[in-house]
Amino acid sequence: MELPIDHFRLLGVSPSAQAEAVLRAFQLRLDRAPDQGFTHEVLLQRAELLRSSADLLTDEALRQDYETALLGGASGLELSSSREVAGLILLWEADASAEAFGLARKALQPPQTPALGSGREADLTLVAALSCQAAALQEQEQRHYQSAAVLLQEGIQLLQRMGKLQDQREILEKELESLLPYRILDLVSRDLSDQAYHQEGLQLLDNYVRQRGGLEGKNSSKSIGGLEQSDFVLFFQQIRKFLTVQEQLDLFIKWQKRGSAEAGFLGVIALVAAGFSQRKPERIQQARKYLRSLDLPELDRFPLLGCMDLLLADVKQSEDKFRNSTDEGLGNWLENYPGETLEALCDYCRDWLRRDVLLGYRDIDPEPVDLEAWFADRDVQAYVENLESKGALRLAKSSFSFLSSLSGEKVQEDTTEPLDANTNLPIPGGVPDGANDYEDEVRDISRSNWQEFFQSRLKNPFQRFSSELSPTLLGTCGVLLLVAVGASLSLFDFPINPSKSIRTSKEALVEDPIVLQPKLDSPNKISQIGPLTDEKPSEEQVKGLLKTWLDGKAQVLQGGNSKELPIVARPSLVKRVKLERSKDLANKEKQIIQASITSFKLVSQTSKRIEVKVELAYSDQRIKSSGEIVSETSIPSLKVTYVLGREKDLWQLVAYISGN
Repeated sequence: MELPIDHFRLLGVSPSAQAEAVLRAFQLRLDRAPDQGFTHEVLLQRAELLRSSADLLTDEALRQDYETALLGGASGLELSSSREVAGLILLWEADASAEAFGLARKALQPPQTPALGSGREADLTLVAALSCQAAALQEQEQRHYQSAAVLLQEGIQLLQRMGKLQDQREILEKELESLLPYRILDLVSRDLSDQAYHQEGLQLLDNYVRQRGGLEGKNSSKSIGGLEQSDFVLFFQQIRKFLTVQEQLDLFIKWQKRGSAEAGFLGVIALVAAGFSQRKPERIQQARKYLRSLDLPELDRFPLLGCMDLLLADVKQSEDKFRNSTDEGLGNWLENYPGETLEALCDYCRDWLRRDVLLGYRDIDPEPVDLEAWFADRDVQAYVENLESKGALRLAKSSFSFLSSLSGEKVQEDTTEPLDANTNLPIPGGVPDGANDYEDEVRDISRSNWQEFFQSRLKNPFQRFSSELSPTLLGTCGVLLLVAVGASLSLFDFPINPSKSIRTSKEALVEDPIVLQPKLDSPNKISQIGPLTDEKPSEEQVKGLLKTWLDGKAQVLQGGNSKELPIVARPSLVKRVKLERSKDLANKEKQIIQASITSFKLVSQTSKRIEVKVELAYSDQRIKSSGEIVSETSIPSLKVTYVLGREKDLWQLVAYISGN
């Protein structure tokens, strides 16, 4: 047998060690022979091998010849068959445990199998067990948990075949069991191209949870996998991010069928996450039905069902669910919300999705939560219309727009050309106000009560925590909102004052503090305008604000500037106009737009919101820098619904949509 080791490593000395250091190391190794149960004969052979190495390294001539041979590429020590086991012991002692285990296992297999019951068999089996354990530990230290598990499995199988060392086998089995959580993490966190390993990790996870008695750990009489329940919560929280939403959904439903109620709840959350991220409202409906079927008596289902109803565009049912909640704090917050009820529902739903539903999946980005994109999706709208035909409460398209305008998210610009509702041809002059265009806003309504309400600790399926709310609130939130299994240590982390992050146009107000005096008879002649701050503005003032919006937008798209746009419109709308202009610049084009108000009707007006319907006479030209007219559009009567919102006494355009 050839050992993959040199005399220096075998003796445990540095290649630069002098003769005195070599002799000291030799004597120390003799005095510290392994006491794990090796036979006296093999320990004598070990001592002889150590003495041979010491004699060679203390003889100057022999050592010089040996070092020359090493420099020439010589490696390994050739041993006679009578000293093989002693050499394997020294190899194990030199921290070459994996090599020692491999050679010992080979020596125990035919045709090298030693005589049954012989001392050689006993020594080989023992060195195999000890080197297997040490090699697995070395792999663990390098975080190669799957490799460590494979070594332990091979060692256990070897000892079972030999029928020896029951105590050593139990040690290996215990270490393999304690390695299970780390092994699962190692396998599922690998690249998805390693599907074989990933699937093995999922199978191990499934078996592990079953052994524990579900996510609740009902088999708490013993520690499985070396983790108590609290440790398992943290472990499961860590590995969720390496699993796709469909993988988690499959596991949760499987565990729920085996009696884990908490897995059933997580299945509901996973269904909502899959439905929202994949634009599949039928999964939201499925989650709704699934939640109703679960046996969770302590769970207040109404806020969760309310969020699902809202995603299915049933605002009336959503509001009813929230008001039917047994949580007084939630009811007080809803009543005292400084804005429309629909705004409150959208705020709650959006933050529920971002902080409790969409977190913890390999294939879902929790940011941003774009409610506008959800309600503008054709599949979502088709599904909602189908629900309406079956008797669900109708949500008008204008409500879709207003709902999306409250989402508080930034949406990507739609690069497709919109169609003229009358001619069914592309509108080349950009998107006029309306025409299949859903404008968003960045809502900056003061919501101090809302902030205080959500400064509470999350609840999770394993532990129940009391909320820690501001004393200015009258109640506590009883909603069971789950970020992930074990997310009980997480907090809702909203900015202390979100309104400060929103542009308020104060700079613009200082620049031009002129009172609103609209001129509606001159299309695109921009009227000088100051802030509209009247608590109840007149129809003429609202008309003036809309006219200024139309003129300012046209001025920017023509290549000019407009100081008035930041005054009359929310920053998100202004940003979209500038983005459209930047695209025209890239194409060396500009737009000449004429838009004037021909009809005006006030639909509703409160202290926070104004909705009006107007008819526009609209036309545009798209012109190249060379003067060539690329396209022209004329719409004699374009109907548009505008929504204005008031914040900090300032009225601004929030959203608009075409249609009746």
